[in-house]
Amino acid sequence: MIKLAETVLNGLALGSVYALIALGFVVIFKASGVMNFAHGSLLLFGGYVTARLHDAIGFIPAVLVGAALAAALAGLVQLLATRGLRGAEIHTLTILTIGVDVLLSTELNRQVGADYLTMGDPWGADVTRLGSITVADARIASIVVAVIVIGAFFAAFRWSRWGLSMRSAAADPEAAALMGIRLDRVRLIAWCVAGALAALAAVFLAAFPAPGLDRTTSQIALSAFPAAILGGMDSAAGALLGSLVIGLTAAMAAGYQNELSVLGAGFSDVAPYLVMVLVLLVRPTGLFGSKELTRV
Repeated sequence: MIKLAETVLNGLALGSVYALIALGFVVIFKASGVMNFAHGSLLLFGGYVTARLHDAIGFIPAVLVGAALAAALAGLVQLLATRGLRGAEIHTLTILTIGVDVLLSTELNRQVGADYLTMGDPWGADVTRLGSITVADARIASIVVAVIVIGAFFAAFRWSRWGLSMRSAAADPEAAALMGIRLDRVRLIAWCVAGALAALAAVFLAAFPAPGLDRTTSQIALSAFPAAILGGMDSAAGALLGSLVIGLTAAMAAGYQNELSVLGAGFSDVAPYLVMVLVLLVRPTGLFGSKELTRV
């Protein structure tokens, strides 16, 4: 029972971090229809900035600077790449983000090198005991921070002018443009928000019990990809639920790896994608994805 409780807490912590990443995928897709495969590089960039600056300016300022620069880089990608190919097909823009990811990841891998970079977070390797249950303070912090940030995101999405413009543009871009909504601005802000969320997620992905930030950290963004697909690429609420499901699945598969050894040593890496496939077989648009209706 203790092992189960610890595994569930770890799954919730992992799911909360996945939610930050998955929301980035969803908000970009809702705004521009593009599947951003450069998201992992944006995550690594934000984490790299935080790791390099925390000794000089402190942890929280470094996180803020990392998030701001990751948002600026995401906005620059949107301005130079996607807006530069105005009128191009969506699949062309999606493929373009793969090329951007290759360029960014190559340079970032060279900068990071083979070392692990510490994030300078105040939790370190501290743990908290809840009765017989032991959980890392970094994971408790990830849940708390994710709840606050995601709550603020949904509040802005529901009540801010940008949120209203975003929902209108996602529902009917042509009608939104005719009503005076500046679609380019909406899309630019969406990319910037996604970049900032990815940078924040990098902090917790590299925190204890992880050894730190390294070149493979960006690949974890792909682990959040099933969460976005599972919930529905056009649903922010679906991304949140999908992230919790994927986080719990990954934690359970890793925590009970010995009992699942018959399925292979790397089953915990495959389990999230297996869940995604099973759900999509029943609901091709995801748990909360909207079906596209065509009038004939």
